[in-house]
Amino acid sequence: MKRDGLGVQTKTSRFAEAVVSLSKKAVAGEPAPAYRPGKDGYADWVILAIQGFKEYLQHDYRKLMDVLREMPRVAKSLCLTVKTLPHFSTVCARKQAIPMKRWRAILDASLEMYELGDIQAIDATGVDRIQASQHYAKRTDYTFKAVKTTLLIDCETSAILDIHCSMKQPHDTQIGLQVLVRNLDDLTAVAADKGYDWEALRTRLRAESITPLIPQRGPGFRGWARNLLIHDRAYNQRSNAESVFFGLRQRYGETLWARTWFGQFRELVMKSAMRNIERAIEGEDR
Repeated sequence: MKRDGLGVQTKTSRFAEAVVSLSKKAVAGEPAPAYRPGKDGYADWVILAIQGFKEYLQHDYRKLMDVLREMPRVAKSLCLTVKTLPHFSTVCARKQAIPMKRWRAILDASLEMYELGDIQAIDATGVDRIQASQHYAKRTDYTFKAVKTTLLIDCETSAILDIHCSMKQPHDTQIGLQVLVRNLDDLTAVAADKGYDWEALRTRLRAESITPLIPQRGPGFRGWARNLLIHDRAYNQRSNAESVFFGLRQRYGETLWARTWFGQFRELVMKSAMRNIERAIEGEDR
């Protein structure tokens, strides 16, 4: 068990250090002071870190801030005191203004805690959004009961490399190309099911010296032989993506709490980043 100046360092305190550090990295340039009286108020990194605690502790905003006020060590990690922690309504309002790129930056930074393997996998599923406001859903004219969610994961560590969310139902090949292209530097060999069977996708991966492990839909001896070769080259590790989806649901819940589509996307990105942090910390204890 690790120790700090206050004695034994708990998993929660180590999580606090990690999420604060990554939240600071997510903002451009030198992080602003945690709190400045007046219109500046709380820094973006403070709001992002509190969002991470929300996922970690699984509380609504009102209860979350009550709990954090009973955790002076966590408040100190935020460079705040118990008395200067923000009101829950401030956190709710401020999170809307923080751009998506900063939420994604936390996910990207969390990968620094891992040594990635040689096989990556991509898969998609639906995440229930029944917590969303029905009035908002009607007003914005979207009716799907689930957010189509695509994860790109590292098979050896189960770390989440990237996440894509959509309120529509785009084809897996189109999402796959978009997600994989923006992560080319982290890829060695990509495993995916037949939903990603698209020769243009395979061609792009090969052009970047990345091995596509994607079976063909079409019948015939050539397709059968290619699929057999793929299965011999660690394609079965693709199932790790399904395990990550299961773990994400089991740890952080089956449904989304945000009431807007952009809030739901941010929520899923933060859940993914927090899962990476938690698993990395747990790995240190083994």
